[in-house]
Amino acid sequence: METILRPLIVVGGSVLFTLVIGWATDLLLRKADERHPETPLWGLLRRARIPYQVVLCAALLRGSYDEAGLLEGRQAGVGRTLTLVLIGSAAWLVIRITAAVVETSYSRYAQAHAQRDPARVRRVRTQVSLIMRVVSAVVGVVAAASMLLTFPDMRAAGASLLASAGVLGIVAGIAAQSTLGNLFAGLQIAFGDMVRLGDTVVVNGEWGTVEEITLTFLTVRTWDERRITMPVSYFTSKPFENWSRGTPQMTGVVYWHLDHSAPLDAMRERLRDILRGCPAWDGRAYNLTVTDTTPSTMQVRALVTAKDADDIWTVRVEVRERMIRWLADEHPYALPRVSTAQAPRRPDHDGLPHARRAPDEEPHRIPRRSGKSL
Repeated sequence: METILRPLIVVGGSVLFTLVIGWATDLLLRKADERHPETPLWGLLRRARIPYQVVLCAALLRGSYDEAGLLEGRQAGVGRTLTLVLIGSAAWLVIRITAAVVETSYSRYAQAHAQRDPARVRRVRTQVSLIMRVVSAVVGVVAAASMLLTFPDMRAAGASLLASAGVLGIVAGIAAQSTLGNLFAGLQIAFGDMVRLGDTVVVNGEWGTVEEITLTFLTVRTWDERRITMPVSYFTSKPFENWSRGTPQMTGVVYWHLDHSAPLDAMRERLRDILRGCPAWDGRAYNLTVTDTTPSTMQVRALVTAKDADDIWTVRVEVRERMIRWLADEHPYALPRVSTAQAPRRPDHDGLPHARRAPDEEPHRIPRRSGKSL
């Protein structure tokens, strides 16, 4: 009977004690979260209750399984298994606690600086994300190494592994040159403030927003909801446009090809009225000028401003559409057209026009462009 009751008491007591401690800890964290809603730390720490309970249970069983007589013929295997579970759950708990502390610090920083300097908040968010990935990788490697060291064969092979570490390091460095390059490029992006989460960038002719940054790749979400995944080394080795660096304010350009008789002064007034009725215009500046001419048309350019890339796109399309509609309704002669009217007669050599001509002396008439609109 004792051989049955002792294991049941030890295992049942360990599990019951773990559940009670876990419930009490979760209750305290929930009350702390209700008392201090200004900080998310206590609510984030509640996410660590599962690894916390696993660590506690594994530690209790690891310390008492000898007394309990669990699987007397396999005590070494049971002990090693409990040790592996303890190491893995401890690493899991460390990652969860670190994530809670880092996320809380970032939340406080974002609340204090979101209105004054959103670009700096995005930079800190990028750094926090990459730091958490580095911490997770380091903790995972340490936990895996600790697990391997629990096996006697691994400890015996440690000397030979250390002796060949130099050669293995050289071979691994050559084989993983691209991966290591992306790793260091990710750290350079995180702390060099080259690109941040939420930045508007143009890469390979594609316009989009940086959605995710890891240690090896970066994801850009384009305006049509596509995702472009690129190695982070691209942003450290090739030029790209970052529209969010510095201030997000932008100046946009709208072009029209119009007839030479287009009413430029009226267009300037109309542009002012359109912008005043456009919520996306930030009110900083606008302008309308003729930038080029051809034998049949002239190129008119309008400059408009907005607070960011999304608003500048809205302003440009609205100005372009409403100006064309206004010209078609109010000044249709200003639109490009093909003229077919007769050209004026050429004066005589003495500067006077021809008075009379015989029918066979009538000059050849050159077709001229007239008011037929395209």
